[in-house]
Amino acid sequence: QVQLVESGGGSVQAGGSLRLSCAASGDTLRRYSMAWFRQAPGKEREGIAVAIDGGGSTVYIYYADSVKGRFTISQNNAENTLDLVMNSLQPEDTAMYYCAAARQRLYSFTWSTVGEYDYWGQGTQVTVSS
Repeated sequence: QVQLVESGGGSVQAGGSLRLSCAASGDTLRRYSMAWFRQAPGKEREGIAVAIDGGGSTVYIYYADSVKGRFTISQNNAENTLDLVMNSLQPEDTAMYYCAAARQRLYSFTWSTVGEYDYWGQGTQVTVSS
């Protein structure tokens, strides 16, 4: 099974940027559908970005509408990491951010469902001040 550890969280002002990284051990990330979720206090966990290996060099990437155009997900197979670059951060982006891995192939209509994922990291906090 794979173990996931997130890093890169912190506190920034509105309009700033952060880069989160998820380091995997125990298995290769290419065997999984990999996603970033976030959870703000009092709210449900929200899927924000996913990278799905489609075979060969094909990777399907989906974003939640709330982050589309501002966040970029990428997978570094050589380093076995999953990154999330977050630009134009706003106070509503404040949350605990989690990396997640799913053994099964995911699709555009299933990737944001928490129950589809088998492994989770411990999370990294992102705080955006106005």
